[in-house]
Amino acid sequence: MGEVVTLDDVCELIVCSHSTPPECPAEEAYGFAVGTPNIRDGRIVLESAKRVNRETFATWTARAVPQAGDLIVTRKGPVGRVGIIPEGVKICLGARTVLLRANAEIVHPRFLHYLLMGPDMQHAMHALSGGSTVLNLKAEDVRNLKLPPLPSLMQQRMIGELLGALDDKIAVNERIAQTALELGTAIYAHRASSAPTWRSVSLADAAQWYSGGTPRTTEPAYWNGHIPWISAISLKSPWIDDSPRKLTSLGAANGTRIVPPGTIIFVVRGSSLKEEFRIGIAQCEVAFGQDCKALVAVDGIDHDLLFHAIRHHTADILELVDETSIGAGRLATDLIEKLLVRVPDTPSDATVDALKSLNQSAAAKQRESRTLAELRDTLLPKLISGELRVRDAEKAVEEAL
Repeated sequence: MGEVVTLDDVCELIVCSHSTPPECPAEEAYGFAVGTPNIRDGRIVLESAKRVNRETFATWTARAVPQAGDLIVTRKGPVGRVGIIPEGVKICLGARTVLLRANAEIVHPRFLHYLLMGPDMQHAMHALSGGSTVLNLKAEDVRNLKLPPLPSLMQQRMIGELLGALDDKIAVNERIAQTALELGTAIYAHRASSAPTWRSVSLADAAQWYSGGTPRTTEPAYWNGHIPWISAISLKSPWIDDSPRKLTSLGAANGTRIVPPGTIIFVVRGSSLKEEFRIGIAQCEVAFGQDCKALVAVDGIDHDLLFHAIRHHTADILELVDETSIGAGRLATDLIEKLLVRVPDTPSDATVDALKSLNQSAAAKQRESRTLAELRDTLLPKLISGELRVRDAEKAVEEAL
């Protein structure tokens, strides 16, 4: 395999030459347009993808119809995200992406997927990228991307399947957690509308409200600690237990606030507010920024139930959003605190136990998935380089699964 040195040697490469495709109503949907925002952690996330009708799909796939096993690589904002197309899904390329179709006689698609996700190839793609503000990877640079020596096809298949088993389990966990979330809100909605002993209370009276802040980012003693710092950007999960940015105890004491497990945190300012209401419930002590509000339920109101009560009113809350002077979404405190939610007369209501159990189950699945992702990311470069044999890695995967 010494002659194989670039992606062009092992793949057919197809560039998306269109701008963002028009979205269609759900009843007209024929397929999905997948762009940079829809590729996360090595997977294609269709829940957030635009739906396209048959006519748009035909236009956008005139050069080639993406097939199961094809890879989509992002070329801008950010560079180097990689997703593999699953079975049974009609997908067209969104803007700033490229499609890779592996030559099955040379490279196994799932192995190539993980090879491109590995630190060496990610570094190579970023090194080739240009742009003064937003990195941009030219299609020709993707085509000429140099690859390391490839193992045999059998070894490639085994590595792809081994790492894929971890990702498959992560995907199952995410579906379970999402189902638990939706079921919890549905249970709350049913009880809130039918329980005669429940009462209405404003959010202002249901919780203590807290504001956060951002410690000085130029002070190294404030950052890279152990306390997750939640912002409008990092609040992406309903189960808040981690963040890319963490504070030291000194940082948390200078410019922000620490809140306990069970605290409800939601975004009140940011571009995401124009399309979605981000809300989560803390699973550990966290700090948070000024673009969020934190609510600690008062005595007599359970925090798990209050979380679902607020989430149940997502549509009402989004109607309260206006714009800042720079065009970001803004949710005024004096408006949302007037929102009325229904709560039981007593926190011992059976609904509370049901919601607490669902929340705990979903949060546990998220923690398990993080452990699996860490194992995958540890094994990935060692398997790709040959430092670790597949047989030895299988033991670690079997124990994790």
